[in-house]
Amino acid sequence: MHAVAEEAGPRGEARAAWWGPAGVLLAALGLTAITLRPQLVGIGPLVPAIQDDLALSHAVAGLLATIPVLCMGILAPGAPAVLRVAGSRWAIAGSLALIALGGLGRAVAPGPAVLLAGTAVVGMGIGLAGALLPVVVKQGLPARPVLATAVYVFGMNLGAASASAGAVPLADATGGWRGTLLVFSLLTLAVLPAWLICTRRLPRVRGGAVAPLRRAAGSQLAWVLVGVFTFMSIAFYGMNAWLPDAYAERGWSEASAGALVAVLNLCALPTTLLVPWLADRRGARRTYLVTGTLGLTAACVGFATVPALAFAWAVLFGASIGSLFPLMMSLPVEVGRDPAGVGAVSGLMLGVGYCVSAAAPVALGALRDLTGSFDATLWAIAASCALAVACGRMLTVQRLATGTV
Repeated sequence: MHAVAEEAGPRGEARAAWWGPAGVLLAALGLTAITLRPQLVGIGPLVPAIQDDLALSHAVAGLLATIPVLCMGILAPGAPAVLRVAGSRWAIAGSLALIALGGLGRAVAPGPAVLLAGTAVVGMGIGLAGALLPVVVKQGLPARPVLATAVYVFGMNLGAASASAGAVPLADATGGWRGTLLVFSLLTLAVLPAWLICTRRLPRVRGGAVAPLRRAAGSQLAWVLVGVFTFMSIAFYGMNAWLPDAYAERGWSEASAGALVAVLNLCALPTTLLVPWLADRRGARRTYLVTGTLGLTAACVGFATVPALAFAWAVLFGASIGSLFPLMMSLPVEVGRDPAGVGAVSGLMLGVGYCVSAAAPVALGALRDLTGSFDATLWAIAASCALAVACGRMLTVQRLATGTV
């Protein structure tokens, strides 16, 4: 089979390709990515209602965010093996099925055990799809990795923003939090056939070309990527898990507290496309990464010290994370020499990053239970952002130029 787009030719030919099969693949990436965050981010505004319904402590409720992220980390290193057996097209289709089925299980869960089991299935689907999307970019859109990555990250952020904004209204309209999770699951099922139809021309990576994870583990550059990704993920998932609860505790209504997360994710949308576009044309990657992580740090300090300006801090946090995530997801595509190398680097970065950051929601929830308020939780998130700044400063131009895996 041919690649989705032959983009190694002159600039004019590359531009024309975006209106053909490559455009279809871009649409498929964006649409599929929309389904990868609602079951994870949309649960945050519903946590108070779920806690009341199922009598969950903050630490146990934190598992609703921790389990998917942990599954994402555990499955990411296994993505190369799945790639060898099924190919990215069918593996991502299976991932969508897992997300939908796990979500349906959560929607009908009679108690905490089934709720958490369904959450694990959702996490398996999200983790596998997230690790394979960079491989699809390398397979089908190799000449524009940052733009293609920005498109699917934009889809993720759009799904996250829509879910966080719509979670409580959907619950009100459908009779409770279960109705919201049911809607999320049915929408994911609807996307599955669209993915298969739009990716019929996607080439399959040969089994022999799949790289072992140790190919990336020996690269210092890969471990720097792990550091930045881990600390920014702790901040992102910690905020999405506990920011609504923190402001509900401060007297805000559930809808208003949930709106904070919606604003946070909505404000990530413009920078998700703008910053990668700029990064492709001018400036060093390190400049954008350090600027973004400094923005995260400032926003978290603001939440902790000046809570009345919550929406301003949500805007800053969202704009910062929106610039960071597509850049981080594009770096394995640039560092990997081939789809197999991309799979190895992204598997290491996502695997270690998600496994470490998976502990954040539970640890931050336990910190709140221990201290009696969310102040310490917000300061802990700010400290993680500061560590991301330090790691981002290590991504020098020379390191990126000589660190191909």
